[in-house]
Amino acid sequence: MTIRHDGGSAARPAADPGVAGQVLAVGTAEAGLALRSRGRTEVTVQEVTLAPGAATGWHYHRGPLIVVVRSGTLTRLLADGTRRTAAAGTAFVEPAGRRRVHLGRNLGAEPVELLVTYLLPAGSPLSRPAAGPGRPEGGAPDSDPLWR
Repeated sequence: MTIRHDGGSAARPAADPGVAGQVLAVGTAEAGLALRSRGRTEVTVQEVTLAPGAATGWHYHRGPLIVVVRSGTLTRLLADGTRRTAAAGTAFVEPAGRRRVHLGRNLGAEPVELLVTYLLPAGSPLSRPAAGPGRPEGGAPDSDPLWR
């Protein structure tokens, strides 16, 4: 076994035989990643699966998240009405804050599998429910496939 220390294709000699690693997910953020946290920060890694047609509901996070899409395509609706899609093999940062409410939905026929790394103020819940922007109950027209 070899462990890659430099992120490149060259591997250094193996560590002790009792050291093992397993890559859980790989995603590429085409525009790079920018993260910031303040104070005591809890780091939590969670596998999240959205079945076909499932949605997260409107929510926000108190700290940034790094999301790697392992399979499927995640469609997100952001607070400003922007729609973003993230396909398998991609990564993105979900920014923090109440003004960054968002909803994720699986509009595809296969499950969406995510590996999410949360960087949250210590003791914070992973997410907080929120009303959708401009919709007191978070509702939406039936004609919008993101909401069906």
